[in-house]
Amino acid sequence: MVVEEQRNGTAIMAAYILKRLLLMIPTLFGVMLLTFAVTQFVPGGPVEQMVSQLRGNTLHSEVTSGTEGLYRGASGLDKERIDELRALYGFDKPAYQRFFIMMKHYLTFDLGQSYFHHQSVMELIISRLPVSVSIGLWTFFITYFTCIPLGIRKAVRDGSTFDVTTSTIVLIGYAIPGFVLGITLLVLFGGGSFLDIFPLRGLVSDNWDSLSWYGKIIDYLWHMVLPITASVVGSFAIMTMLTKNSFLDEIRKQYVLTARAKGVGETSVLYRHVFRNAIIPLITNFPSAFIGAFFTGSLLIETIFSLNGLGLLSYDSVMRRDYPVVLGSLYLFTLISLLAQLITDICYVLVDPRIQFESIDR
Repeated sequence: MVVEEQRNGTAIMAAYILKRLLLMIPTLFGVMLLTFAVTQFVPGGPVEQMVSQLRGNTLHSEVTSGTEGLYRGASGLDKERIDELRALYGFDKPAYQRFFIMMKHYLTFDLGQSYFHHQSVMELIISRLPVSVSIGLWTFFITYFTCIPLGIRKAVRDGSTFDVTTSTIVLIGYAIPGFVLGITLLVLFGGGSFLDIFPLRGLVSDNWDSLSWYGKIIDYLWHMVLPITASVVGSFAIMTMLTKNSFLDEIRKQYVLTARAKGVGETSVLYRHVFRNAIIPLITNFPSAFIGAFFTGSLLIETIFSLNGLGLLSYDSVMRRDYPVVLGSLYLFTLISLLAQLITDICYVLVDPRIQFESIDR
């Protein structure tokens, strides 16, 4: 009987995973189709910008979309040269044909070549990952390992001076935008008007290659202090209050009162009974948050601290109409997000047997 139930559970899980994987196909296709369609109507595409450069204007000069507007704005360039530019960027083919060619390449993770960086999109994303991974992972681990113990302590001492004081502090941190905090930290500790303690910019120092392995670690961590502080403070409030509320809900349940009535100690009640149930909402979000940390990009934080990460790459690609980078990175990140959500759903069932795949599917 038990063996048959396990087989049925495995079959249900396999069917659910297969269904979710199949649903990813139209979801991913729809996201890419919608984004691709939007890019077709955005003025100032790569051809127009190249024409503007050839005429000696800046990348942000006023351009018009459409063939006729392109020719008017390209005075001094003959039609053959314009056609060459369109062929260079692949705009000599109909839009629907370009879309299906793009998706065919994406199936093999060939994300194409950047118009302006002159390298493959995948290589470009990989080259920017160290900054995003540094910010994302440090923020992730500091948030989890700080907020969970803090939230538990706040739940145990609910309504106390400690609870009120820490709530006020984390909510103030949540209310301060990360870029404002980053600028403030630079002014106070980055050689601004006050102390010159931490470096102003970059992931490592210029002489990083000549440092010892120990010196490289110290140099890297020293550069990360201000960006990570600016990134992590705002995320404390959500995780702390989520942990507190989750533990409060469990502490007030009947099984806790029963355990206390039987003489079980508070520490045993908290960590042997309450902890296992209250931690479920936090643990189940762990996979998606962990995977997302590798691809976290914060435009403002990266700009303030002169870090070339994915946030700055995305913004620069949109402004310069570098469509291969925009669409390629969107395809990759959307696929990763869908897979991370599937892993999260599986974790729900594995961590809490009371949850069934049928209930998630509804």
